[in-house]
Amino acid sequence: MKQNGLIRLLPLLLALALGGCMDSARQPISWRLTDTDGNLPRLPESLEIAEDGLPTLTVYDIKEKTLEDMEIENYVAGVVAGEMKNDWPMEALKAQAILARTFVLKFCQDKTSKYEGADISTDVSEAQAYAPDSVNERVEQAVAETRGRVMAYGGELPNAWFHAHSGGMTELPSVALEYKGGDPEYLKPVASEESDSAPDNVAAWTAAFTKDQVAKACADAGVKVPGEITSVKLGEKGASGRVKSLLVNGESVSAPSFRLQIGANKLKSTLIDSVEIDGDQVSFSGRGFGHGVGLSQWGAYAMADDGRTAEEIIEKYYPGVEIVEMW
Repeated sequence: MKQNGLIRLLPLLLALALGGCMDSARQPISWRLTDTDGNLPRLPESLEIAEDGLPTLTVYDIKEKTLEDMEIENYVAGVVAGEMKNDWPMEALKAQAILARTFVLKFCQDKTSKYEGADISTDVSEAQAYAPDSVNERVEQAVAETRGRVMAYGGELPNAWFHAHSGGMTELPSVALEYKGGDPEYLKPVASEESDSAPDNVAAWTAAFTKDQVAKACADAGVKVPGEITSVKLGEKGASGRVKSLLVNGESVSAPSFRLQIGANKLKSTLIDSVEIDGDQVSFSGRGFGHGVGLSQWGAYAMADDGRTAEEIIEKYYPGVEIVEMW
């Protein structure tokens, strides 16, 4: 039977009334357990609730090609292990757990998995990485210590986008993701000090493609460039320096779409510093890894390594959000 979020909070509120408050060391400035202001997000109505009060998910595993029912906290553990190495600083892992939990609830609220019968899948093209075999005691601890915690903004679940390395500053979703839903205040660009432990080819990189590969990527991104590629220039940029568009033979091509079509693991970001054409080769030089919106994982690593808490990490990358406990 489906239950709303407020009903599931009643046992928690009773326990708090009888047993006192949580350890204050675990509570950031924006921490709230109650819904006194009416700002606690509601759980997606599509999710079933287990006897212990936890939401359950039907997850399509693209590797096994099977549907599996699991409690959400088990899914979150697999995501944390898939998105971060399990030996990373604990507070970074905890921040990732809060994001993973927020992400899946937001997905189930707003979207439908392309895999029939699934609430969400392990396909990174629609959701989050998932590596249950990499779950260890540290990942389990990170998930347990953030149990039920999600981000909230104005009583709603926010978009919990994250990426590997910002290259120094995050970016608006309209610039880096072609997001048409507006640029919420909690995703405004922020400076990000990345960890020195990040691989050199993530902090700065070069990528070379043939002219034919560039032309095909442009076509797949919706712009057919006539003739041989003779010119590739950087177009409009966002606050971080990320390129919103490329001018290929004078034709405007969406940089985020171009990156996805030509290979996002090779053209690591749209924070492109220069483009050069040499014979049949088109070479891009840039910084960072990923779309650049929301939390930078290597930035979270640096903050955790510097003694900052998971809550402080999230408050930096999503200014104005609250962290609330849903179960």
